[in-house]
Amino acid sequence: PSQPPSHLNRSLLLPLTRPLRTMATATKPAPALTQTAAYQQAFEKLQSHATAMENIHLRQLLADEGRCQAMTASHGDFLLDYSRQRATPETLALLASLASAADVSGRVAAMFAGETINPTEGRAVLHAALRARPGDAAAAAAEKVEAAKEKGPEDGVWAVLGKIEAFAEKVRSGEWKGETGKALTTVVAVGIGGSYLGPEFVYEALRCEPVAKAAAEGRRLRFLANVDPVDVARATEGLDPETTLVVIVSKTFTTAETMMNAQTLRKWIKDALGEAAIAKHMVAVSTNIPAVEAFGIDGNNAFGFWDWVGGRYSVCSAVGVVPLALQYGFPVVRSFLDGARDIDLHFASAPLEKNIPMLLGLIGVWNSTFLKYETRALLPYAQALLKLAPHIQQVDMESNGKSVRSDGSELPFQAGPINFGEPGTNGQHSFYQLRAMA
Repeated sequence: PSQPPSHLNRSLLLPLTRPLRTMATATKPAPALTQTAAYQQAFEKLQSHATAMENIHLRQLLADEGRCQAMTASHGDFLLDYSRQRATPETLALLASLASAADVSGRVAAMFAGETINPTEGRAVLHAALRARPGDAAAAAAEKVEAAKEKGPEDGVWAVLGKIEAFAEKVRSGEWKGETGKALTTVVAVGIGGSYLGPEFVYEALRCEPVAKAAAEGRRLRFLANVDPVDVARATEGLDPETTLVVIVSKTFTTAETMMNAQTLRKWIKDALGEAAIAKHMVAVSTNIPAVEAFGIDGNNAFGFWDWVGGRYSVCSAVGVVPLALQYGFPVVRSFLDGARDIDLHFASAPLEKNIPMLLGLIGVWNSTFLKYETRALLPYAQALLKLAPHIQQVDMESNGKSVRSDGSELPFQAGPINFGEPGTNGQHSFYQLRAMA
């Protein structure tokens, strides 16, 4: 909806009003960084502003209608209402100065251009290319990066997407059959971390969306991540190996937890259908074709991705697209990718004061670095977003879980908060009381 219910607008980014220590580590002091003079000046101004805000209660800020109206941003059907943050338009102006001094816009441009912004591993960061269209800057950058490795168009994003689309259609139509001639109507996706959290989040978000729900009729998708045998039992409970396809997601095909579960499911299929069934009932998302083939999976049934895709950002690669396309069909997944692309273009081009991703990032810096909030509650009232918190925990906390800057020097403040959360109505009957009284 173009105007979502107000409680949805305000529920997704909720810092606690006082620091809540959930770990036995104290927040480090936050001195100004010894970078450029402009950066140090902007940092110090924000420190002073945070001190001035200490005795201002949120209810005072909410009484200012002009402030509340000013602290919103929209893009398409999305509305960000950040008026419930303990901040003012002055706060945003100071944060904008800090972003300018840090050349954030330049860094964003460098990312979309495919520059090596991951100096530790010497890599570009181009997950935006996974959902780009021909002619987009990110798409051109990805082609340039791959060309430098002497990789051809057959290794490109659209080639892989086309291969996935064709495969998913064969499975969903019944053209691809299992060992006993039955259609494969159930998929078990085996992965961990980014190979699991992002795809499961999107799967749950789409389950009751009318178009996706209709497309998934008669099909099942389950995920297996934990090496605890109970998780294996839950993932395979009630399933028939004759109608089950297993997708093993491991970039190197060596991830310990994933390969342990892969071997367990391999045995499950072999014991029921024989060794020859492996090639028809198991496929892979990996770049290690020799290891895939040694496992018994046909190398032609391995779907690749690239070293410029971080695991936590890989839901738009074959990691997420393969299981999601098998469940919902490729047209639904294409729509999802187009939505992600739309936000990419917004992020790359919108001015800061209207740029939703940029605003969320700056608010996060304000809360964590300057107000010293150590936790952030993610409280979606839409049940479809029940897996938002664990997905964002990885996307945010794995990204920002650092104690040093990119140049290796020590970071003199916490890099980010601890994220936690639960769908809103459940949270209201569990941890909201402590939050309200903290």
